Order: sequence, then C-alpha cells, then structure tokens
Amino acid sequence: MEIAPVGLPKKLPSQRKRRPTRLGPLFLAFVLAACASGDSEQFGGFDQNRAETLFTVGFEDISNFYIDDISISDLAVAGLGSLTSLDPAIDVAEREGQIALTIEGQEIGSYTSPRANDTDGWARVTAAAISNSRSYSQELGASDSEDLYEIVFDGALSNLDGFSRYAGRIDAKQNRENRDGFGGIGVRIRMVEQGVQILSVMDTTPAAMAGFQSQDIITHVNGEPVAGLSQRDAVRRLRGRIHTPVRLTVVREDSEKSFDLTVVRTHIVPQTVSYRREGDIAILRVSSFNQNTSSSLREKIREAQADIKPRPAGYILDLRSNPGGLLEQAVAVSDIFVDSGRIVSTRGRHPESYQYFDADNDDLIDHAPMVVVVNGNSASASEIVASALQDSHRAIVVGSASFGKGTVQTLLRLPNQGELILTWARFHAPSGYALNKRGVLPDVCTTSSLSDTPTIDSVLARLRSGELPIDQDVITRDVAVGDNEGIGALRAHCPSREGEVDLDVNVALRLLQDPGLYALATNQPRSTADLQIAPSE
Repeated sequence: MEIAPVGLPKKLPSQRKRRPTRLGPLFLAFVLAACASGDSEQFGGFDQNRAETLFTVGFEDISNFYIDDISISDLAVAGLGSLTSLDPAIDVAEREGQIALTIEGQEIGSYTSPRANDTDGWARVTAAAISNSRSYSQELGASDSEDLYEIVFDGALSNLDGFSRYAGRIDAKQNRENRDGFGGIGVRIRMVEQGVQILSVMDTTPAAMAGFQSQDIITHVNGEPVAGLSQRDAVRRLRGRIHTPVRLTVVREDSEKSFDLTVVRTHIVPQTVSYRREGDIAILRVSSFNQNTSSSLREKIREAQADIKPRPAGYILDLRSNPGGLLEQAVAVSDIFVDSGRIVSTRGRHPESYQYFDADNDDLIDHAPMVVVVNGNSASASEIVASALQDSHRAIVVGSASFGKGTVQTLLRLPNQGELILTWARFHAPSGYALNKRGVLPDVCTTSSLSDTPTIDSVLARLRSGELPIDQDVITRDVAVGDNEGIGALRAHCPSREGEVDLDVNVALRLLQDPGLYALATNQPRSTADLQIAPSE
C-alpha cells in the first residue's frame, strides 16, 4: 500500500475530503496471515547518510501524526539507549546539553543535544552515534542496517501507546501482502515432517482449479525439497510474481505415490469471510478486515439468500476473535446492514483526524433479525461494526465484553521501504462513547461472572427474568480513557472471555429461532438521528 492517501468509499459523504500529504491508509489492527511473506533480498551494511535520511523522515512522521504531542529528544535518546540490547557494554546518557556515548564506562563520543523537537538534528545525532558505536562494538559492527533500524525505532516507540510500532522491510512487505494480496496459488499451509501440509484451499484460485485438496502434502517446489524448511522459507517458494508457473510435487492422504501439478500464480487476497447455515439461520464468520472483506461478505450473504428459501429467518455475524484491520472496511461492513445514522467517528490531535462516517440507505438483508457475536478478542474494526449495529438497534450483541482497542493507526512508508504504524486517532461509537479500553458491552451477556459456567438455560433464564439485556444507559455510558477504575466497573457488567465457546452462537441461534426471546433481548429503540456527534466536540 503506497503512502499516498487511500480514498474511502464515495458513498460516505460525511468523511473529510482531504488527508495530509504523507498520511497513509488507516488501520485499526494488523492481521498476520498463517503464511509469512517471502522476500529474498539481503540488505547491506550500515550507511550513515542513509540512516540520517531514514531517521529524519521517521521522526518527522512521529512528530506530525502521533495522537499525542511528544518530544523527539525523548524518542531519540530512548532509541539510542536500546542499542544495549545488542551490546550491554554500550551506554547512552543525556546530561548538561550533551549526549554522551560510552562503552564499558569509557566515553567514545559526545554530541550537542539539539532542540527538543529538532527532527533533523536528532536524526543526525542518532545516525552519527550508531556509526560511531559500530567502530567500537563488535556486536553492532556485525549487525545488518535493518536490524539496527528496528532496534532503534522499537526503543523510540516503546514509551508510546503500545499500538504504534515499526516494521522493517521484510515485515512491511508481509503486511502489505496480507492487506492487499500477493502472487500465490491460494492455500493455507502449515509445516509438517514430510513438507508443506495444505490446511485449506481458497475457492476459484489456481490451487482449487488444479485440484489441490485439504491435507495434501507438498514435498517439492520446482524440484527442490521443502521438508525441514521454516514456514517463511516455504512460503517464499510458493509465492512469486503473478502469472509465473510453479511446479509442485504432491502426496495425497490416501496414496503413497506422489504426482506433480503445475499451477500459475495469480493475485491472492486472503479470505476473511465464511458462511454456513443452521436450519434457516445464516451464520457469517468474519475473521479480519482486509480490502476484500465487505465485497466478500456481500457475496456470502447472496449465497445464503440463494441457499435458504424463501429467505433466511435471521443472520448471525460472528466477530469472535476478530482482531480488526482496515477502517474503511469496518465502515463498509457496517453499511451493509445499517441504513441510516452514524457508523463511527474518529478524533485525534491532528485536524484531519476528525472524521465522521454515516450509513447509506442500504440494508442488504432487508431488516431481517440479526445477532452479532463478540468475545474478549474481538477488537478494533470488529468493535466498530458491533457498536454501530448495536447503537442503531439493527442487531442484538451477544457474548462478552470486547477487547477495547479503540484507536486508529496510520501507516507511513519510510525510505528503506519499512513502515511506521502510528496511532493517530481514537474512535467513538455512534452514541458517543470512546471504545478504547472499555470495549463493547453485549446486550445479552454470556459471562455473568468469571466463577460460574453459564449455560444456554441460565443465560435465557436471566433474559426472561429481566436481568438481561444490559441496560441501555450502561451499554452507551462514556468513561474517560484514563479512568481505569470506571472502566473496570463498567466491564464488570459482562466480564471478558477470550476463548470461543459454542454457548455464544447457540444463544444467538435461540434468540433468532424464538421471536419472543428476540424481542426480550432488544433494547429500547431510539432514533439514530439522536446519535449524531457534533463536529465541534
């Protein structure tokens, strides 16, 4: 993904029309596919001039886009201090306007401290101190430039919010492939003793058309054995340029004989949506949010509508353990079901971080009953969807308190083709509360306490008794991000469960199968016109 602005869907007229020049795509979390990226490039030794350019751009990005105003001097000193992870004998200290660099107590360099937010000056000092240290430290001298960049940026970002991070060239390439796709054959894999085992085959991909099956073992790629390789190395061999052939030697589960299949790589975007039916209920599972998620979800909904006649009686949107992904896709997925009102808003330090996203007049499932299922690992983009459907009273939310990852990251490409992922804004539910740390509270909680073991009967008994759904004023209550006690008290209404249990989906099914129970679980409706967030806030 290039660092140039990436436009959001035109059907969202309330979004801001302009983005900062270097602002890249907006993310809510980062999703790593089962397969690592392939990148065979090796990078040379450390070059002080290139390093200075890199740190200048990086420090400027942090200064301009990070959600809080921070001191570049603190970042640079922390970054240099992290060199001790390579060589514990190194020490970096700032005193009396000087940066002192020592090894085993002996000073090997001293640099005048630039002004606190002089990005150029601190980039020069950082690059010069690394270069000087390499002359005295065997460990630093033997380190690749990319390793040094990673160590310094990791140290610089270590005191920020925990979601801001640096990705080096190889990791950044992997991230882009997971978001945007890659040249591949369309399989999920794992390494086994004999070679590469296929876990699943994506529909309509080269692997599917060539007849690959789940549990097939790939023993050779282009005649070279793959047994004993790391997963990353195996993926390097499977992936490649689009339209290039790859010859695979395969052993099938029911045969000891191997055979060769040649497939031509194509553009692969990891699948994030699956569909299954339970009677006349459509269950849609969304595992993450990449560039194809909303279009894939639309396809699966049409598949369900063709499969279940005359029409599905209801829909379950399963977002359990969904860590998030692209902001625009969270908005687009919400917009499939919500036909009016606010979906989400974002707010941060930078003026351009104030953005507002409203729904279009479109509901693909024609107002059919709907339940969203979440758990303690449902984060970020999945929390946007859950809160949007809950606040608009489009769906009942079932499960436990979600993760509470309520910040937006922007991605900025660096001169070395690495990336800075910086927290740039916090997002707010349609009713106005900030999701960060507090998360989404379900209407129907399946974890009344951490000490008991709820069952379908016990959850539905709480619903029939009036103990559930959780009161609307609790679900929409705003708690300051720094009020840990208040957040803890709020989340105690439905303690978070990280694991996935059948109970959550089974409760959702019972609600959709019984209109009376569904009605009991529905919080008192309000007009979404009352849920707008004033731009002046």
